[in-house]
Amino acid sequence: MQAGRIGVIGAGNMGSGIAQKAATEGATVVLVDLSEAALERGMATIKGLLAQGVERRVFKPEQAEAIVARLIPTTSFEDLAECELVIEAVFEDLGVKREVFTTLDRVCDPGAVLATNTSSFRVTDLQSGLSHPERVVGLHFFFHPAKNRLVEVIGGDKTDDAMVKRAWQMMNVMGKTAISSADAEGFVVNRFFVPWLNEGVRLLEEGVGTPGQIDAVACKAFGVGMGPFALMNATGVPITMHAANTLKDAFGPFYAPAEALNEIVARGESWEIEEGDPLSDDAANRIASRLRGAALLACGQLVDSAISDPMDTDIGARVGLRWRQGPFELANRLGVAAMSAEIGALAERWSLSIPECFASRGDEAFALPYVTTSIEGAVATVTFNRPSQLNPLSPTLLDDFIQAWDSAVSDEAVRSVVLRGSGKAFMAGADLKFFADAYERDDVDGIVAFASRAAALFARIDDAPQHVIAVLDGLSLGGGSELALCADTIVGTERGTIGFPETGLGIYPGLGGTQRSTRRIGRPLARWMVLSGEVLKSDAAHALGLVDVVTTRHDVDAVVAKLAQGGKPEQARVDATHPTAQAAARLLSDDAVSGWLDGTGVPGDDPMAARLAKRLGHKGPVALKVANELIGMADAGVDVSAGLQAEADAMKGIFETHDAKAGIRAALSRQRPTFEGR
Repeated sequence: MQAGRIGVIGAGNMGSGIAQKAATEGATVVLVDLSEAALERGMATIKGLLAQGVERRVFKPEQAEAIVARLIPTTSFEDLAECELVIEAVFEDLGVKREVFTTLDRVCDPGAVLATNTSSFRVTDLQSGLSHPERVVGLHFFFHPAKNRLVEVIGGDKTDDAMVKRAWQMMNVMGKTAISSADAEGFVVNRFFVPWLNEGVRLLEEGVGTPGQIDAVACKAFGVGMGPFALMNATGVPITMHAANTLKDAFGPFYAPAEALNEIVARGESWEIEEGDPLSDDAANRIASRLRGAALLACGQLVDSAISDPMDTDIGARVGLRWRQGPFELANRLGVAAMSAEIGALAERWSLSIPECFASRGDEAFALPYVTTSIEGAVATVTFNRPSQLNPLSPTLLDDFIQAWDSAVSDEAVRSVVLRGSGKAFMAGADLKFFADAYERDDVDGIVAFASRAAALFARIDDAPQHVIAVLDGLSLGGGSELALCADTIVGTERGTIGFPETGLGIYPGLGGTQRSTRRIGRPLARWMVLSGEVLKSDAAHALGLVDVVTTRHDVDAVVAKLAQGGKPEQARVDATHPTAQAAARLLSDDAVSGWLDGTGVPGDDPMAARLAKRLGHKGPVALKVANELIGMADAGVDVSAGLQAEADAMKGIFETHDAKAGIRAALSRQRPTFEGR
């Protein structure tokens, strides 16, 4: 069995997409189908999508070529013998799927994980008659699997927990955001998404609105780009009907497909969507209420039956469906009691009860922590769990982080605390919308108070007696990188980054970024990182002393577990021969830096100087000056507290500048700011 070798059965849209994603993330992928023609179609689909990626500059041409080179199309199941994970993605026929798993049970290594991408059957249905049913898991991907990051991870009745854990880790290696589901029809997302689609058809049947009008209301109410009818057309109307029938058979008539849905599938047509006239407020409110009621009724039943929990359900909606808010977050915002009333109005039509998780709580909000803590023996893991937003540091996340940290360190058995981020990021800096909203309220003091609370927590982490390990297995920017600097050991994977881009927003890294970076890597390199805002990958960050251990996504869990159980390793040291280290020493020494800030000392023919000049040209002049002054206060032999206090003291002044307001507003609108140096 070879690590990093994955098999995919079925070269259709789902199978080819899963194979493409796995190969994009560096795996060797054996793609199996019954005919050469099917394989050729699948490979053509992959190459076409990669060509589009090259055109949009998502990939370089050589990257696309390397992805294709990692794909091994074959008609032989025997070629799967060395795969550590095999994913079945054939069409939804239970007999065919069972036949596939019988073959996989025979040809695959006994230690391999065998997964099904089914959306219609339980994982348990595929385990019967196998020699090793304990290794069969569900990995339900979402369309298009090369782009959509969500995957549901499901264990069957006979699945070994260790296999579920391995499958979860493999999905992390594939760059997926995983959520857990019990083994039940529809799993998590389809359980509430299909009723949401179906309720749109029922509203059409009742004459409340046209497909275009219902879609317009749905887009506004749920913050989505496509309403139920456009989505059904995009994914295939029959898919919704078949999914609704599956849910009806398992959970009752509320889930049954609307008659108009059956009829349009029988005709082989798609929905005709025209904008039409705007609806009255009463009609629009009725549509929004019914769609919310259908989704929340199904979500409540999900939670009552322990198939999922509110947090994973919301992640599924935000990541998999790209809803602006998850169902339970939406209920919290609009009022749980009000949403219970909407559920009740719909439930009464179907002789159903309001789910207990709604009925029993009055107007109490659902707990949806942005940060979670798990403790196993002497190791606590604190995870930032806002993957759809890249885990930004917001007041809400900070509140949850403080609580999670207190929970971790209050356990006397805990000797190590691991800090991790879910999804694609460790922590992608601060929540800029919070800053922008504070500006709208003319509340700079609120920004300063938030930063002060964050700085106090970071100081506690810096001083903690436990071995604190930060795992950069994704994007780390700004406040996230400043948090990482508080750890005793920083671990980075090939997906990890570290950077301090704040000066490009007209501010400076004010949570220890100017101080702890300087103590790690010295003033010239700290200036390079903070003033230029360059974002480093883990290997470069290791060479420059900012990351202590570099590993792969495949091995990171084992590496972190070993570090957490052992002693603190020595911090990485700066490789003085690295080109960036040499450039920083030459260009940003105490004597040379002033020339960069007043424009008088830019060398003419030094390529690294030209690179630095280009970067500094896009930064806020006031922020550059203040950041440099703060870095100048730092020294490896001086207590950090004075420098941290100086950062705090300068905070209000920097956020009151024109440049800060312009930089933050420009970033939110994805534009380049115009700095005026004031």
